[in-house]
Amino acid sequence: MVAGEIVSPETVLDSAFEPVLRSISDGRIPGAALGLVDASGTHAVRVGGKAALLPVERDVSLGTWFDLASLTKVMFTTPRILALAEEGVVDLDAPLTSVVPDFAQHNLDAWQRKVTFRQCLGHETSFPGVFPLYVYGTDPVQLRHFVLQYAWPAGPAVYSDINFILLGIVLERLAGKTIRGIDPGPGLAWSANPAEAAATENDPWRGRVLVGEVHDENCAALQGAGHAGLFGTITSVLDFAHGLLTSDSDAVRLMRTPLSGRRTHGWERPYEGWSGGENCTPDTIGHTGFTGTGLWIDFASRRAWALLTNRVHPTRHFDSGIFALRRAVGDAINRGMR
Repeated sequence: MVAGEIVSPETVLDSAFEPVLRSISDGRIPGAALGLVDASGTHAVRVGGKAALLPVERDVSLGTWFDLASLTKVMFTTPRILALAEEGVVDLDAPLTSVVPDFAQHNLDAWQRKVTFRQCLGHETSFPGVFPLYVYGTDPVQLRHFVLQYAWPAGPAVYSDINFILLGIVLERLAGKTIRGIDPGPGLAWSANPAEAAATENDPWRGRVLVGEVHDENCAALQGAGHAGLFGTITSVLDFAHGLLTSDSDAVRLMRTPLSGRRTHGWERPYEGWSGGENCTPDTIGHTGFTGTGLWIDFASRRAWALLTNRVHPTRHFDSGIFALRRAVGDAINRGMR
């Protein structure tokens, strides 16, 4: 590339898609969709590989629906909690008990009762990073109350799904309906037509290849939750990102506001070795999903990119190289669009 040369988004995306195609040809991931959008709303998209290997092979297309996994946290739960704060319905520095008074109701001195909305958004609580709720049953009402009444041991602050399961319960209480009864937003859904969806895992718990139903076991057992469960296409994810790029709302301002060295309200921010690659501007936010998804928004450069894969198909117990792949894609985009 010649210094000062204007490079088109299509050319940049071709370069960024090369490591994706190598991952597909090497058998690391079955398939993928990669997209770039700018503040004008112009999309550039590339797709390749297989939406499913089992039980029948299908190709990824522009219309393939992906299980977005933890992108649910930032594309559904975070915007709604921050919008409620903007409207004055919740105070981000108030405890969750201001909406869910029965949280840890059997011990009024429990540390959980002091946890705030802002702490959950920034993963600054003492909940464990991983907890298999689904092994305690599949009654969604009982499991919600298990989350609320379990005597959670206090540990170091780590990234925890429990933070967003709790924020999802807050949304349910305020809406008077379950998560799956709440509109997920334009172009998004809580499930997908199996004929149009990327397959995820051949799941030993459910005994089948998952296609169009949520991969996350806790979300499945809860029948909807604030930490996972959203489905979308590459187009709908880019449309969501464009909405943030062009918004001047208080909610988006908070998404861009640091809470720690690695996190904003809901999102990650650049740090050494992060998923968005090197040379992001400091005004970049991003998030990833366990199924192999990711979204990064650079407000200073006025662009966003998304990488959607089904890297857990047919199994998660395999080194897909997704961490290095995300960074390689981000590096190519950041180099090309400087």
